[in-house]
Amino acid sequence: MSKKQKSILTKESLAFLKDYLNNPSPTGFEKEGQKLWLKYLTPYIDEHQVDAYGSVVGIINPKAPFKVVIEAHADEISWFVNYISPEGLIYVIRNGGSDQQIAPSMRVNIHTEKGIVKAVFGWPAIHTRLRSGDGKEPQPKVENIFLDCGARSRKEVEDLGIHVGCVCTFNDGFDELNYDYFICRAIDNRIGGFMIAEVARLLKEKKQELPFGLYIVNAVQEEVGLRGAEMIAKRIKPDVAIITDVTHDTTTPMINKNIEGEIKCGGGPSITYGPAVHNILRDLIIKTAKKNDIPYQLHAVSRATGTDTDAFAYSNDGTPSALISLPLRYMHTTVEMVKRDDVENTIQLIYQTLLQITPKTNFKYL
Repeated sequence: MSKKQKSILTKESLAFLKDYLNNPSPTGFEKEGQKLWLKYLTPYIDEHQVDAYGSVVGIINPKAPFKVVIEAHADEISWFVNYISPEGLIYVIRNGGSDQQIAPSMRVNIHTEKGIVKAVFGWPAIHTRLRSGDGKEPQPKVENIFLDCGARSRKEVEDLGIHVGCVCTFNDGFDELNYDYFICRAIDNRIGGFMIAEVARLLKEKKQELPFGLYIVNAVQEEVGLRGAEMIAKRIKPDVAIITDVTHDTTTPMINKNIEGEIKCGGGPSITYGPAVHNILRDLIIKTAKKNDIPYQLHAVSRATGTDTDAFAYSNDGTPSALISLPLRYMHTTVEMVKRDDVENTIQLIYQTLLQITPKTNFKYL
Protein backbone atom coordinates (compact mmCIF):
# COMPACT_ATOMS: atom_id res chain seq x y z
CA MET A 1 0.00 0.00 0.00
CA SER A 2 1.40 3.38 -0.98
CA LYS A 3 2.21 5.69 1.94
CA LYS A 4 -0.08 8.26 0.30
CA GLN A 5 -3.09 5.99 0.62
CA LYS A 6 -5.23 5.42 3.67
CA SER A 7 -6.55 1.93 4.30
CA ILE A 8 -9.34 0.82 1.99
CA LEU A 9 -10.45 -1.88 4.43
CA THR A 10 -13.38 -0.98 6.67
CA LYS A 11 -14.31 -2.37 10.06
CA GLU A 12 -17.12 -4.26 8.36
CA SER A 13 -14.87 -5.76 5.73
CA LEU A 14 -12.30 -6.86 8.32
CA ALA A 15 -15.05 -8.43 10.43
CA PHE A 16 -16.20 -10.34 7.36
CA LEU A 17 -12.63 -11.44 6.61
CA LYS A 18 -12.25 -12.88 10.11
CA ASP A 19 -15.58 -14.73 9.99
CA TYR A 20 -14.92 -15.97 6.47
CA LEU A 21 -11.46 -17.31 7.26
CA ASN A 22 -12.60 -18.98 10.47
CA ASN A 23 -15.49 -20.74 8.74
CA PRO A 24 -14.53 -24.19 7.38
CA SER A 25 -14.99 -24.72 3.64
CA PRO A 26 -13.30 -28.03 2.77
CA THR A 27 -12.99 -29.04 -0.86
CA GLY A 28 -16.33 -30.45 -2.00
CA PHE A 29 -18.08 -29.07 1.09
CA GLU A 30 -17.83 -25.30 0.54
CA LYS A 31 -21.53 -24.56 1.09
CA GLU A 32 -21.41 -22.67 4.40
CA GLY A 33 -18.49 -20.50 3.34
CA GLN A 34 -20.21 -19.69 0.08
CA LYS A 35 -23.29 -18.57 1.99
CA LEU A 36 -21.19 -16.15 4.04
CA TRP A 37 -19.44 -14.83 0.95
CA LEU A 38 -22.62 -14.29 -1.03
CA LYS A 39 -24.33 -12.53 1.88
CA TYR A 40 -21.43 -10.06 2.08
CA LEU A 41 -21.28 -9.57 -1.68
CA THR A 42 -25.01 -9.16 -2.35
CA PRO A 43 -25.28 -5.37 -1.71
CA TYR A 44 -22.64 -4.74 -4.36
CA ILE A 45 -24.03 -6.84 -7.26
CA ASP A 46 -27.09 -6.95 -9.47
CA GLU A 47 -27.70 -10.70 -9.42
CA HIS A 48 -25.96 -14.01 -8.77
CA GLN A 49 -25.69 -17.56 -10.04
CA VAL A 50 -24.81 -20.83 -8.30
CA ASP A 51 -23.82 -23.92 -10.28
CA ALA A 52 -24.48 -27.56 -9.43
CA TYR A 53 -21.27 -28.01 -7.41
CA GLY A 54 -21.48 -24.74 -5.51
CA SER A 55 -19.37 -22.18 -7.36
CA VAL A 56 -20.95 -18.77 -6.82
CA VAL A 57 -20.95 -15.87 -9.28
CA GLY A 58 -21.94 -12.31 -8.41
CA ILE A 59 -22.81 -10.30 -11.51
CA ILE A 60 -22.72 -6.58 -12.22
CA ASN A 61 -24.35 -5.51 -15.54
CA PRO A 62 -25.70 -9.00 -16.34
CA LYS A 63 -27.14 -7.98 -19.72
CA ALA A 64 -23.84 -6.69 -21.12
CA PRO A 65 -22.54 -8.87 -23.98
CA PHE A 66 -18.83 -8.45 -23.11
CA LYS A 67 -17.96 -10.44 -19.98
CA VAL A 68 -15.01 -9.97 -17.61
CA VAL A 69 -14.31 -12.39 -14.76
CA ILE A 70 -12.42 -11.75 -11.53
CA GLU A 71 -11.98 -15.04 -9.73
CA ALA A 72 -10.72 -16.78 -6.61
CA HIS A 73 -11.30 -20.25 -5.17
CA ALA A 74 -13.32 -20.94 -2.05
CA ASP A 75 -12.10 -24.34 -0.88
CA GLU A 76 -9.52 -25.35 1.71
CA ILE A 77 -7.48 -28.51 2.06
CA SER A 78 -8.74 -31.05 4.57
CA TRP A 79 -8.91 -34.77 5.37
CA PHE A 80 -11.42 -37.59 4.87
CA VAL A 81 -12.13 -40.30 7.44
CA ASN A 82 -10.90 -43.45 5.68
CA TYR A 83 -10.80 -46.22 8.32
CA ILE A 84 -11.95 -46.62 11.93
CA SER A 85 -9.91 -49.16 13.90
CA PRO A 86 -11.40 -51.59 16.46
CA GLU A 87 -9.63 -49.48 19.13
CA GLY A 88 -11.50 -46.35 18.07
CA LEU A 89 -8.68 -44.60 16.24
CA ILE A 90 -9.49 -42.84 12.99
CA TYR A 91 -7.21 -43.02 9.94
CA VAL A 92 -7.53 -40.46 7.20
CA ILE A 93 -6.69 -39.68 3.59
CA ARG A 94 -6.07 -36.29 2.00
CA ASN A 95 -8.74 -34.04 0.53
CA GLY A 96 -6.47 -31.80 -1.51
CA GLY A 97 -2.79 -31.21 -0.76
CA SER A 98 -2.88 -31.67 3.01
CA ASP A 99 0.53 -31.95 4.65
CA GLN A 100 0.96 -35.00 6.88
CA GLN A 101 4.16 -33.61 8.40
CA ILE A 102 2.32 -30.84 10.25
CA ALA A 103 -0.48 -33.10 11.48
CA PRO A 104 0.86 -34.65 14.74
CA SER A 105 -0.56 -32.90 17.84
CA MET A 106 -2.92 -30.70 15.78
CA ARG A 107 -6.54 -30.22 16.85
CA VAL A 108 -9.22 -30.94 14.27
CA ASN A 109 -12.95 -30.72 13.75
CA ILE A 110 -14.68 -33.78 12.31
CA HIS A 111 -17.80 -32.67 10.43
CA THR A 112 -20.79 -34.99 10.94
CA GLU A 113 -24.54 -34.77 10.44
CA LYS A 114 -24.81 -34.46 14.23
CA GLY A 115 -22.41 -31.52 14.28
CA ILE A 116 -18.72 -30.99 14.98
CA VAL A 117 -16.80 -33.71 16.81
CA LYS A 118 -13.48 -32.53 18.22
CA ALA A 119 -10.41 -34.71 17.85
CA VAL A 120 -6.61 -34.55 17.76
CA PHE A 121 -3.94 -35.99 15.55
CA GLY A 122 -2.26 -38.20 18.15
CA TRP A 123 1.47 -38.92 18.11
CA PRO A 124 3.51 -41.09 20.49
CA ALA A 125 5.64 -39.26 23.05
CA ILE A 126 9.31 -38.67 22.28
CA HIS A 127 10.20 -41.12 25.07
CA THR A 128 8.26 -44.02 23.59
CA ARG A 129 8.38 -43.86 19.82
CA LEU A 130 9.50 -47.08 18.19
CA ARG A 131 12.69 -46.54 16.24
CA SER A 132 13.99 -48.48 13.29
CA GLY A 133 17.10 -50.65 13.52
CA ASP A 134 19.34 -47.73 12.59
CA GLY A 135 17.79 -45.56 15.31
CA LYS A 136 15.94 -43.17 13.01
CA GLU A 137 12.80 -41.46 14.27
CA PRO A 138 9.51 -42.48 12.61
CA GLN A 139 8.19 -39.79 10.27
CA PRO A 140 4.55 -38.74 9.91
CA LYS A 141 3.00 -40.41 6.86
CA VAL A 142 -0.58 -40.59 5.66
CA GLU A 143 -0.62 -44.28 6.59
CA ASN A 144 0.54 -43.78 10.20
CA ILE A 145 -1.11 -40.53 11.36
CA PHE A 146 -4.43 -40.97 13.14
CA LEU A 147 -7.18 -39.07 14.91
CA ASP A 148 -8.19 -39.65 18.51
CA CYS A 149 -11.61 -38.30 19.45
CA GLY A 150 -11.74 -39.91 22.90
CA ALA A 151 -13.55 -43.03 21.71
CA ARG A 152 -12.02 -46.39 22.59
CA SER A 153 -13.94 -48.61 20.21
CA ARG A 154 -15.30 -48.44 16.67
CA LYS A 155 -18.83 -48.36 18.07
CA GLU A 156 -18.05 -45.37 20.27
CA VAL A 157 -16.71 -43.54 17.23
CA GLU A 158 -19.78 -44.37 15.16
CA ASP A 159 -22.11 -43.38 18.02
CA LEU A 160 -20.72 -39.84 17.66
CA GLY A 161 -21.91 -39.76 14.06
CA ILE A 162 -18.48 -40.34 12.53
CA HIS A 163 -18.30 -42.56 9.46
CA VAL A 164 -16.01 -43.16 6.52
CA GLY A 165 -16.21 -40.07 4.30
CA CYS A 166 -16.63 -37.50 7.07
CA VAL A 167 -14.43 -34.49 6.34
CA CYS A 168 -11.98 -33.13 8.92
CA THR A 169 -10.53 -29.62 9.13
CA PHE A 170 -7.83 -28.14 11.34
CA ASN A 171 -9.14 -26.03 14.20
CA ASP A 172 -6.76 -23.05 13.96
CA GLY A 173 -8.36 -19.66 13.34
CA PHE A 174 -7.65 -16.06 12.43
CA ASP A 175 -5.15 -13.92 14.30
CA GLU A 176 -2.94 -10.91 13.73
CA LEU A 177 0.80 -10.63 14.26
CA ASN A 178 3.17 -7.70 14.58
CA TYR A 179 3.75 -5.42 11.61
CA ASP A 180 0.29 -5.97 10.09
CA TYR A 181 0.38 -9.67 9.29
CA PHE A 182 -2.74 -11.82 9.16
CA ILE A 183 -2.47 -15.54 9.96
CA CYS A 184 -4.95 -18.37 9.63
CA ARG A 185 -5.41 -21.75 8.07
CA ALA A 186 -7.03 -21.58 4.62
CA ILE A 187 -5.93 -18.07 3.73
CA ASP A 188 -5.27 -20.11 0.55
CA ASN A 189 -7.50 -18.96 -0.95
CA ARG A 190 -10.41 -17.45 0.93
CA ILE A 191 -8.30 -14.30 1.06
CA GLY A 192 -8.82 -14.23 -2.72
CA GLY A 193 -12.59 -14.40 -2.28
CA PHE A 194 -12.31 -11.56 0.19
CA MET A 195 -10.25 -9.43 -2.21
CA ILE A 196 -12.58 -9.79 -5.18
CA ALA A 197 -15.56 -9.01 -2.93
CA GLU A 198 -13.75 -5.84 -1.84
CA VAL A 199 -13.27 -4.91 -5.50
CA ALA A 200 -17.04 -5.16 -5.94
CA ARG A 201 -17.55 -3.01 -2.84
CA LEU A 202 -15.21 -0.31 -4.15
CA LEU A 203 -16.96 -0.26 -7.52
CA LYS A 204 -20.31 0.24 -5.79
CA GLU A 205 -19.13 2.83 -3.27
CA LYS A 206 -17.24 4.84 -5.90
CA LYS A 207 -20.22 4.57 -8.28
CA GLN A 208 -18.06 3.26 -11.10
CA GLU A 209 -19.99 2.35 -14.23
CA LEU A 210 -18.35 -0.49 -16.15
CA PRO A 211 -18.79 -0.88 -19.92
CA PHE A 212 -19.04 -4.66 -19.57
CA GLY A 213 -20.57 -7.36 -17.43
CA LEU A 214 -18.41 -8.14 -14.39
CA TYR A 215 -18.59 -11.71 -13.07
CA ILE A 216 -17.17 -12.05 -9.56
CA VAL A 217 -16.47 -15.77 -9.27
CA ASN A 218 -15.77 -17.78 -6.13
CA ALA A 219 -15.07 -21.26 -7.49
CA VAL A 220 -15.04 -24.58 -5.66
CA GLN A 221 -12.66 -27.54 -5.82
CA GLU A 222 -9.47 -25.80 -6.94
CA GLU A 223 -7.37 -27.87 -4.55
CA VAL A 224 -8.17 -31.10 -6.40
CA GLY A 225 -7.45 -29.94 -9.93
CA LEU A 226 -9.14 -26.62 -10.74
CA ARG A 227 -12.44 -28.44 -11.15
CA GLY A 228 -14.84 -25.70 -10.10
CA ALA A 229 -13.18 -23.20 -12.43
CA GLU A 230 -13.43 -25.66 -15.32
CA MET A 231 -17.17 -25.92 -14.81
CA ILE A 232 -17.96 -22.26 -14.26
CA ALA A 233 -15.76 -21.05 -17.14
CA LYS A 234 -17.86 -23.13 -19.53
CA ARG A 235 -21.05 -21.71 -18.05
CA ILE A 236 -20.03 -18.02 -18.18
CA LYS A 237 -17.96 -18.08 -21.38
CA PRO A 238 -16.06 -14.90 -20.43
CA ASP A 239 -14.11 -12.68 -22.80
CA VAL A 240 -11.42 -11.90 -20.19
CA ALA A 241 -10.49 -13.44 -16.83
CA ILE A 242 -8.32 -12.10 -14.02
CA ILE A 243 -7.52 -14.74 -11.42
CA THR A 244 -6.22 -14.11 -7.93
CA ASP A 245 -4.61 -16.73 -5.71
CA VAL A 246 -1.73 -16.94 -3.26
CA THR A 247 1.90 -17.60 -4.11
CA HIS A 248 4.94 -18.59 -2.07
CA ASP A 249 7.01 -16.06 -0.17
CA THR A 250 10.39 -17.55 -1.09
CA THR A 251 12.46 -15.62 1.46
CA THR A 252 11.89 -18.12 4.27
CA PRO A 253 14.40 -20.92 5.00
CA MET A 254 14.56 -24.18 2.99
CA ILE A 255 13.44 -22.61 -0.30
CA ASN A 256 15.75 -22.32 -3.31
CA LYS A 257 15.27 -18.95 -5.01
CA ASN A 258 17.15 -20.26 -8.06
CA ILE A 259 14.20 -22.59 -8.57
CA GLU A 260 11.27 -20.74 -7.04
CA GLY A 261 12.22 -17.14 -7.86
CA GLU A 262 12.17 -14.31 -5.34
CA ILE A 263 8.80 -13.19 -3.98
CA LYS A 264 8.36 -11.64 -0.55
CA CYS A 265 5.53 -10.50 1.68
CA GLY A 266 5.39 -6.71 1.66
CA GLY A 267 6.65 -6.44 -1.92
CA GLY A 268 3.21 -6.11 -3.46
CA PRO A 269 1.13 -8.47 -5.59
CA SER A 270 2.96 -10.92 -7.85
CA ILE A 271 2.23 -10.85 -11.58
CA THR A 272 2.90 -14.11 -13.42
CA TYR A 273 4.61 -14.85 -16.73
CA GLY A 274 3.77 -18.22 -18.29
CA PRO A 275 2.18 -19.86 -21.35
CA ALA A 276 -1.39 -19.70 -19.99
CA VAL A 277 -1.03 -16.04 -19.04
CA HIS A 278 -2.18 -13.75 -21.84
CA ASN A 279 0.64 -11.36 -22.70
CA ILE A 280 -1.54 -8.36 -23.56
CA LEU A 281 -3.65 -8.67 -20.42
CA ARG A 282 -0.58 -9.20 -18.24
CA ASP A 283 1.12 -6.14 -19.74
CA LEU A 284 -2.05 -4.12 -19.13
CA ILE A 285 -1.93 -5.13 -15.47
CA ILE A 286 1.74 -4.14 -15.19
CA LYS A 287 1.08 -0.77 -16.86
CA THR A 288 -1.83 -0.22 -14.49
CA ALA A 289 0.39 -0.93 -11.47
CA LYS A 290 3.00 1.54 -12.70
CA LYS A 291 0.41 4.20 -13.51
CA ASN A 292 -1.16 3.95 -10.04
CA ASP A 293 2.10 3.58 -8.13
CA ILE A 294 1.12 0.11 -6.90
CA PRO A 295 4.17 -2.00 -5.95
CA TYR A 296 4.37 -5.36 -7.71
CA GLN A 297 6.63 -8.36 -8.18
CA LEU A 298 7.21 -10.69 -11.11
CA HIS A 299 7.08 -14.47 -11.19
CA ALA A 300 7.63 -16.99 -13.99
CA VAL A 301 6.27 -20.52 -14.40
CA SER A 302 7.60 -23.15 -16.79
CA ARG A 303 4.30 -24.71 -17.83
CA ALA A 304 1.06 -24.43 -15.85
CA THR A 305 0.44 -21.80 -13.20
CA GLY A 306 -1.16 -24.45 -10.98
CA THR A 307 -4.08 -22.09 -10.39
CA ASP A 308 -7.54 -21.53 -11.83
CA THR A 309 -5.85 -19.33 -14.44
CA ASP A 310 -5.12 -22.49 -16.42
CA ALA A 311 -8.76 -23.60 -16.35
CA PHE A 312 -10.02 -20.25 -17.62
CA ALA A 313 -7.25 -19.74 -20.20
CA TYR A 314 -7.89 -23.06 -21.90
CA SER A 315 -11.69 -23.03 -21.60
CA ASN A 316 -14.12 -22.59 -24.46
CA ASP A 317 -12.17 -21.23 -27.45
CA GLY A 318 -9.43 -19.80 -25.24
CA THR A 319 -9.97 -16.94 -22.79
CA PRO A 320 -7.38 -14.16 -22.30
CA SER A 321 -6.45 -14.77 -18.67
CA ALA A 322 -3.92 -13.43 -16.19
CA LEU A 323 -2.85 -14.20 -12.64
CA ILE A 324 -2.34 -11.71 -9.81
CA SER A 325 -1.01 -13.50 -6.74
CA LEU A 326 -0.76 -12.56 -3.08
CA PRO A 327 2.57 -13.44 -1.41
CA LEU A 328 2.03 -15.91 1.42
CA ARG A 329 4.28 -17.69 3.91
CA TYR A 330 3.81 -21.31 5.06
CA MET A 331 1.28 -22.45 2.46
CA HIS A 332 -0.88 -25.47 3.34
CA THR A 333 -0.16 -25.12 7.04
CA THR A 334 -2.38 -23.76 9.81
CA VAL A 335 -0.31 -20.57 10.07
CA GLU A 336 -0.52 -19.23 6.53
CA MET A 337 0.66 -15.62 6.71
CA VAL A 338 0.03 -12.56 4.54
CA LYS A 339 0.77 -8.86 4.94
CA ARG A 340 -2.10 -6.40 5.04
CA ASP A 341 -0.42 -3.96 2.63
CA ASP A 342 -0.20 -6.71 0.01
CA VAL A 343 -3.89 -7.50 0.45
CA GLU A 344 -4.83 -3.86 -0.08
CA ASN A 345 -2.50 -3.44 -3.03
CA THR A 346 -3.90 -6.55 -4.70
CA ILE A 347 -7.43 -5.21 -4.31
CA GLN A 348 -6.34 -1.89 -5.77
CA LEU A 349 -4.54 -3.51 -8.70
CA ILE A 350 -7.56 -5.60 -9.69
CA TYR A 351 -9.87 -2.59 -9.27
CA GLN A 352 -7.70 -0.24 -11.30
CA THR A 353 -7.15 -2.84 -14.03
CA LEU A 354 -10.89 -3.25 -14.49
CA LEU A 355 -11.13 0.47 -15.16
CA GLN A 356 -8.69 0.07 -18.07
CA ILE A 357 -10.64 -2.66 -19.89
CA THR A 358 -13.36 -2.00 -22.44
CA PRO A 359 -15.13 -4.21 -25.00
CA LYS A 360 -12.89 -2.56 -27.59
CA THR A 361 -9.63 -3.57 -25.88
CA ASN A 362 -7.68 -5.59 -28.44
CA PHE A 363 -6.54 -8.93 -26.97
CA LYS A 364 -5.44 -10.40 -30.31
CA TYR A 365 -1.76 -11.19 -30.71
CA LEU A 366 -1.79 -10.72 -34.49
